[in-house]
Amino acid sequence: MITFILRRLLFSIPVLFGILLVTFGLARAIPGDPCRAILGERATDIICDAWMERVGLNEPIPVQFAIYVGDVFRGDLGDSIRFGRSVVDLMAERMPVTVELALAALVFASVIGIPLGIISAYRRNTSIDIGTMLMANIGVSMPVFWLGLMLAYIFGVILKDTPFALPPSGRLPPGMSVIPFYAQWGLVADGQTPSALLVFLSRLNILNAILTLNGELLLAALRHLALPAMAVGTIPMAIIARMTRSSVLETLGQDYVRTARAKGLREMVVILHHAVRNALLPIVTIIGLNFGLLVSGAVLTETIFGLTGVGRTLVDGITSRDYPLVQGFTVFVAIAFVAINLLVDILYGYLDPRIRLR
Repeated sequence: MITFILRRLLFSIPVLFGILLVTFGLARAIPGDPCRAILGERATDIICDAWMERVGLNEPIPVQFAIYVGDVFRGDLGDSIRFGRSVVDLMAERMPVTVELALAALVFASVIGIPLGIISAYRRNTSIDIGTMLMANIGVSMPVFWLGLMLAYIFGVILKDTPFALPPSGRLPPGMSVIPFYAQWGLVADGQTPSALLVFLSRLNILNAILTLNGELLLAALRHLALPAMAVGTIPMAIIARMTRSSVLETLGQDYVRTARAKGLREMVVILHHAVRNALLPIVTIIGLNFGLLVSGAVLTETIFGLTGVGRTLVDGITSRDYPLVQGFTVFVAIAFVAINLLVDILYGYLDPRIRLR
């Protein structure tokens, strides 16, 4: 298993290098001038020439790429042209929004989608099966922007001042103070700037609430995360339910399932231990793919619910021709995809004993 992991990590290096090359080239292929996109009417030829020289965009493209690759391997993703700040610092502030949303949406999709798929497969061709798959098809067909607006209207307007009301925007209530766990634990001295990793972890509100034992913060974070998680997780939930149904149906017809029933095992044991366990490989695959897509950013969901995460930041970077910002966030998403695919491959070996990874 260790050899397999090391081999996969080694194979990931050319993949990441290719992503760097493609991202760098596509960023330069965006029509327009970053100087004029940012400065607008104030951008004269003299000002833009000086500005391009200051940010290093006057160098030949191969030289720019070589400098960029060297900076990436040193952990330096450059400074954002639009915000005038380090891309690493921006990622530490804005990536937690998307990561937290992606995890919540994936939990929502898996917890609901997998049981629905199992029930639908076990009760195939019944009214329960038809109703479940009808719900799944509706879930796949609903646009995220429409569903997000409807959820915000129902839970934020219609159900306002009721126990079922949920916040329609933001991550936390206005004015709510949050003490980072590193400050409470004394990990950073007074006047010292915390590292990007500590900032990233502290801005995961649920994790920060657990580490600081702050129940009020935990409840507020979960309430504000509920609607965007439901909005962005509905389509993955429908896909997972349909994949689970198809995979479980295939295993229910296998000989070992009939043998387990002939031995007199309880039906619940037959379904969960024999059928579902052997049907997990495609389910895990589709969950991993959906998590990678969620981490890449849900632009419409973040816009509707007032969240500033990967999606909105990438859009801002593209419209302003902010090359370092676009490249930095894209590289992070690519690394996340590679890590998720590696994790899924490792899970294969534990879920299916027939697979031998040496």
